[in-house]
Amino acid sequence: MKKIIAFASILVLTSCAELQQIASQLPQEYGVSNSEINSGLKQALQFGIDKEVTNLAKENGFFSNELVRISLPPELQKVDKTLRDVGLDALADEGLKVLNRAAEDAVSEAIPVFADAVTKITFADARNILLGSDDAATQYLSGRTQQELYTRFNPIISNSLDKVGATQVWKNIIQKYNSLPITSNVNPDLPDYVTNEALDGVFVMIAQEEKDIRNTLSARTTDLLQKVFALQDK
Repeated sequence: MKKIIAFASILVLTSCAELQQIASQLPQEYGVSNSEINSGLKQALQFGIDKEVTNLAKENGFFSNELVRISLPPELQKVDKTLRDVGLDALADEGLKVLNRAAEDAVSEAIPVFADAVTKITFADARNILLGSDDAATQYLSGRTQQELYTRFNPIISNSLDKVGATQVWKNIIQKYNSLPITSNVNPDLPDYVTNEALDGVFVMIAQEEKDIRNTLSARTTDLLQKVFALQDK
């Protein structure tokens, strides 16, 4: 991402307090107010949340997306391989699909949590995010929502695993695997694993949308986005 040259040069030469003062002056120099920066960042984040989280919540939102598809945890990868080795490919395929179904079923719960975090972005937050890395806004969201999202996702994921049949599918898979004479027993915590994988997927896709807005002019679909993000192009 391009940065404002003057600001980047000063990074090495000034104290944090001086940097904050300079950063607060930059918007006025380029004809963009602090309020506009704040509103522009919130708009960009909201667009990303609405688009990407909504897409992930659809059927196959995770399963058909190679960037975020949930694969098997390490302790189950040997289960998958063993089942395929003995000709139980269909059972192994179904086990993978239902993990992703559970994530798709739960992920829309993130939208209100993110919306609350976005409303709390301050003027100082907005300036720092705007002049930050390609995923600075996503990192901001992650730092302020990760724990709450886990707390809200986990029971939903657990219920979803039951609802989409994952619990029974994996019970059958693990029973079949554990009954094979060549194996040792496994018993993974699937709700915890799928919850963490689902959270990772949400932030991956929001970061993708943020990067697009920062680096692709056509992705800035409103006058406000064009005006605000032009600052970080300079």
